[in-house]
Amino acid sequence: MYRISPQLSEKIKHFATFPQTGVSLRQMVMFGQNPTQGTLFKASQFLSEELPIRLAHRVKELEELPHNLSDMPSIIRVKNWYAQSFQDLVEFPSKEMTPALKDLAKSMNRQTEMQALPENSPNLAMPNGNNHTGRKGVSLSHRYHSAMDGQEWPGDMHTYNEKFTKMIEAVKRRHDPVVTTVAQGILEFKQAKRSHLVDTDVQAFLDRFYMSRIGIRMLIGQHIALNKGPSRKDYVGIICTKTNLADMAQEAIDNAKFICEDYYGLFRGPEVHLHCKKDLEFMYVPSHLSHMLFELLKNSLRAVVEQYGTECDEYPPIKLIVAQGKEDIAIKISDEGGGIPRSGVPLVWTYMYTTAPSQHLDPTFDKSDFKAPMAGFGYGLPISRLYARYFGGDLKLISMEGYGTDVYLHLNRISNSDEPLP
Repeated sequence: MYRISPQLSEKIKHFATFPQTGVSLRQMVMFGQNPTQGTLFKASQFLSEELPIRLAHRVKELEELPHNLSDMPSIIRVKNWYAQSFQDLVEFPSKEMTPALKDLAKSMNRQTEMQALPENSPNLAMPNGNNHTGRKGVSLSHRYHSAMDGQEWPGDMHTYNEKFTKMIEAVKRRHDPVVTTVAQGILEFKQAKRSHLVDTDVQAFLDRFYMSRIGIRMLIGQHIALNKGPSRKDYVGIICTKTNLADMAQEAIDNAKFICEDYYGLFRGPEVHLHCKKDLEFMYVPSHLSHMLFELLKNSLRAVVEQYGTECDEYPPIKLIVAQGKEDIAIKISDEGGGIPRSGVPLVWTYMYTTAPSQHLDPTFDKSDFKAPMAGFGYGLPISRLYARYFGGDLKLISMEGYGTDVYLHLNRISNSDEPLP
């Protein structure tokens, strides 16, 4: 098992004193359009500084959790993964960067900071000697999205970019089971306390932790995709500049209905009526949108089937309505699945709460996020709300006990909201 040395622990504590820097969806697209080796190298420098800071914050928090949660075996395992990834990232530049590249990196960063910073801006010394502005990370953020083109780049830059990409791919794979492993840690915690409830401060930690995880995986996934080159039309990395709402909604409907019919043994499950303009498009991350729609539709389908039984000849349809505003794309999913008691509504946003029979938790079952066959982990709604909030949106629920539930998914279409860093 990986162990954190005292020297590494001190370095993690030092990095955890620095603020995290949020990046907006629009910044990611600005940077990623036709990237050169220079811009990819520049982005690797940003990630070399930013990712260790984010990982250090999480290691520190995992060490200081309330109620002895930090002592749970699965939580210790996750903490060690984060510490190991931190070590990989901070040691990589000194191991792999040539002296010429180090000089070039310093020159590029100084030039960008001079362009980004106003006069008399206070600076904080970064752990690697660069400057991190005290004005909410303006220079780091600017260094990420400002392009570098029209130059000849040394051959060893391309080699460095390839090696860096492979390294963060390994980091991403290492963290694939984090969601399920942390959930296992919460189960260990509940068993140790002999309680079915999880404290509000632990719930708040899970919100912060999983939001941070979304951000880390977004930055890594975007960088990997850019280094592998353009994949599909209208894509910049993993961001689609023309995400078609009708197509995404229909795909989620088909997938959720298939899972529902298979799970309950139905010949035909409840119908989902889609109301959306065929040409409605906006800039978003399709994998995030797909995850949210799929989870919300699963909830509605399950509610309707369990309200009317598996022998019902004709279920009341579920409605999925998409509306376009100046600021938001709003999606409403309405069902007649009996609703939720008013006292139970706050509980749907808590982790490990579910009205379905509990399912066995196997971290090897799904190494990315929870995609249970139908229900049973209690992660669908809270994780979906984090995905919505990550780019400035939100997820809300209104229920009428005895009738049904409406969920409202708000997506920021302006795309200028920075990540909500914990």
